[in-house]
Amino acid sequence: MTETAATDFVLTVQCPDRPGIVHAVSGFLVEQAANIVQSQQYGDPETGRFFLRMQFHVSAGRGDVADLRRRFRDVAQRFSMEWALWESRTPYRTLILVSRFGHCLNDLLFRWSTGSLQIEIPAIVSNHRDFEKLAASYGIPFHHIPVTAETKQAAERELLRLIDELGIHLVVLARYMQVLSEDVCRVLSGRAINIHHSFLPSFKGARPYHQAHERGVKLIGATAHYVTTALDEGPIIEQDVARVDHGFTPEDLASAGRDVESLVLSRAVRWHTETRVMLNGRKTVVFR
Repeated sequence: MTETAATDFVLTVQCPDRPGIVHAVSGFLVEQAANIVQSQQYGDPETGRFFLRMQFHVSAGRGDVADLRRRFRDVAQRFSMEWALWESRTPYRTLILVSRFGHCLNDLLFRWSTGSLQIEIPAIVSNHRDFEKLAASYGIPFHHIPVTAETKQAAERELLRLIDELGIHLVVLARYMQVLSEDVCRVLSGRAINIHHSFLPSFKGARPYHQAHERGVKLIGATAHYVTTALDEGPIIEQDVARVDHGFTPEDLASAGRDVESLVLSRAVRWHTETRVMLNGRKTVVFR
């Protein structure tokens, strides 16, 4: 059977660390006549948790993803595993939220349009109409959901309705300048990614780049993390920095910051949608 007749899958596993896990998973794949093409693992000595990501080929006629999931359950139960098994090229249905800063949205849309992100984008949601034309230029439905103190609960109900109706796997806050309620954060736990400048918590509030300029910072950066009920303190997926100097104006700092934010967020989305990110308490394991 040629490789073109094979289907590529990804299996991720986390469970209490103990002997025999890799042997059991590998043995299962041998029974399926699978060919392992990539395997990454990590045993955390602090938490006693074991993390595994395997990518493998299965020849045509050996079963689809539903068959493999059904067959793997016995192994998973034996080791008390939390696990997921997907066809490796399955795109994540991704909802993007944005407000009035469009650099991250624009970057994600370009990368999606060129095939470098493994996502589908059924909709873009915003509390403003600034990027309605941009969404239309990519043929993506745009939903304007205004948010005020009086309408916040109704707006979040509409957001959750869309997420459910569209079968969304991942929500990306691409500079969405609204604080999600604790109820929404719990519903989206582990499947909502936010981006913020890494000045937090040093420069909170308005005009952070002006605050940074006044303090003469030498590095600016960005952090992509999962959304939790603790504002901007969720498990970190990716971070990066850019070096700056005394000659940078606040506008220069903001421009450099937008570049870093876009890059960091796109990496986090790519790794999540390739099932390379696994939650480990308040941290993450990222198999790049």
